[in-house]
Parts: sequence; structure tokens; C-alpha cells
Amino acid sequence: MELTFFRELGVFELSFIAVFLILYTLYVVRTIKIARQVKSQFEQVFIKLAIRTLYFVLMIVALLGPSFGLAQKEIKSVGKDIYFLVDLSRSMQANDIQPSRLARTKLELERLIDRFSSDRLGLIVFSSQAFLQCPLTFDRSALMLFISTLNTDLLSNSGTEFSPAIEMAIEKHQKAENNAVNQQQSKIIVLFSDGEDFGTDAMSIAEELQSEDIRLFTIGVGTEQGSKIPQGYRFQRDDSGNEIVTKLKPESLRELAEVTGGQYYEINNERNEMPQLIRAIENIEGELRNSKKIDAAANRYFYFLLAAFVLLMIDMVISVKVIRI
Repeated sequence: MELTFFRELGVFELSFIAVFLILYTLYVVRTIKIARQVKSQFEQVFIKLAIRTLYFVLMIVALLGPSFGLAQKEIKSVGKDIYFLVDLSRSMQANDIQPSRLARTKLELERLIDRFSSDRLGLIVFSSQAFLQCPLTFDRSALMLFISTLNTDLLSNSGTEFSPAIEMAIEKHQKAENNAVNQQQSKIIVLFSDGEDFGTDAMSIAEELQSEDIRLFTIGVGTEQGSKIPQGYRFQRDDSGNEIVTKLKPESLRELAEVTGGQYYEINNERNEMPQLIRAIENIEGELRNSKKIDAAANRYFYFLLAAFVLLMIDMVISVKVIRI
């Protein structure tokens, strides 16, 4: 039966041993010196030295995590399927959030990806139409690359509609579920937009989301005061030549989230509700993807710690008179 250790002797352990040796050596030398001066026996000091050295060594061994024998452990892989939907309409260039609505969205997306390491993540972009940028994947590097290249010039900007993007996410979730060995029931959509939805079918697909048991979380990006939309060195104008002011319109985003059992959150210079979104997603129970049993050496540190504790009690009970007057 092979004895292995979880960790090796490090600076902390070596420093602890050095301090023990130095202090106890000084104590023994001083005791022997005093005993000789008063012409008393000092050999019994080594009884205490042996006991204390033994339980000190046992404590160090326990700290290193000694392992022997085999124990079976079940390793489970649990996760969720999450699609991020990102609005790439021109209004997302507005800078009522610094540096812009889209730039802030990309930053928050990167933080979200770091938090959900055991989940499959995908990316869909949309304006009046929707396009799949990245299917569900565990490859964080690829997803980060797609996010870094997002800009409003990727799509034709004839307006904003939520429906095509949500319908595409539903379709991709369905395909992923049909292809999975273990059906994945924890399906989530996170939609980032300033809420300027010019479509008419967004609410009609709420029932489909509910029937598919897909949770929809919506993120309002912007402020209700709004700002102008940069276009080169100027600002975007309407057909009458007036500069367009785009404002956050949370009503449709909030209603979409509520009717599907999700929640609505906001991002702007005064509020950042992404931590609440993270907690809400984490509270959704993930489905078991797979499980397997592996043989692992069992950590038996408590045996050594128990032996050290017994010796410590013996040390406290036994009294050794080194100097007799």
C-alpha cells in the first residue's frame, strides 16, 4: 500500500520546522546548563523531547495530506445551455453609457463567460434579422473572439426586432436538446438591447418559450434620458434632417422577461445589475450531462492528527522533573 502526499514540503512547513528546532534546541541547552549548575539529573528532559518531537512530526505529516488506500468518487458534470442575444442596431452606438452601449455590452459579456465555466454558451446577433455567430460551445476562446469583433456594421440596420433572434435561439436550443445524450432542460436566453423593438411578434413567441421551458432574461442597455447616435464626425439624422435621440425603452424588455418567468435588468452609468443576473442564472438548477466513477487515493490525515492529539494529551498529563531542589 503506497503512501502519497497531497502536497510537498513548502516554505511554510520548512519555516515551521526550523522555528521548532531552534526554539526547542535552545530550551534543551538551557535546561541542561541549569541542571549541571545545580548538579541535578537532566536526562529525563529527553523523554519530553521525544514525545513532543513525535507529535510535531505527526502534525506536519497530517498537514501534507497523507493518502493511502483507494476510494471511489463519482464525478458529475452539471451545466446549462445559454444563448446570448446581442442587439447590433445603430442605436447601440449611443454613448449615454461610456464608452458606448455596445462596448459596455461586450465587456459585461466577457465577464459573464468567465463566470459560467461548466456551461455551454452560444452567441446570436440581431437587428431586424438574426444571425448565429457561435453555436453552443465549451470553447471560451472562440466565443471571446466572436464577441471582440462585434460592431453595428456587421448587420444591415433597418430597425430592431426581438422576434427573429428569440425564434432562432429557441430553434437552436431544440436541436441541441435532440442531439444530446442526456436531455438538457436548463435552457436560458439572455437578451441585450436598448429596448427599441419595432417588431410586432415578440410577445407572440412568449408562449413558445414557456412551452419549451426556456428562461428569458432581458438586459436594458442605456438610459431613459438617451443620447444622440454617432455617425462619423456627426450624429445620425432622421428623414427630416433632425438629429436622432435614442432612449432606453424598458417596457417591452420587462414584459418579455416577466411573461416567460425570467427577469429584467439594467446597465447604465448609475446602475449595473449584472451581479443580480449572475445569481439568478446560478440559482437555476443545471442538468446532469454525464457522470463517472474514478479511483482516488483517500486522504487519511485525520489518523495522524488523532495520534498527534493523543500524544499531546499524554505530554500534558505526564510531569517530568528535570531539576530537583
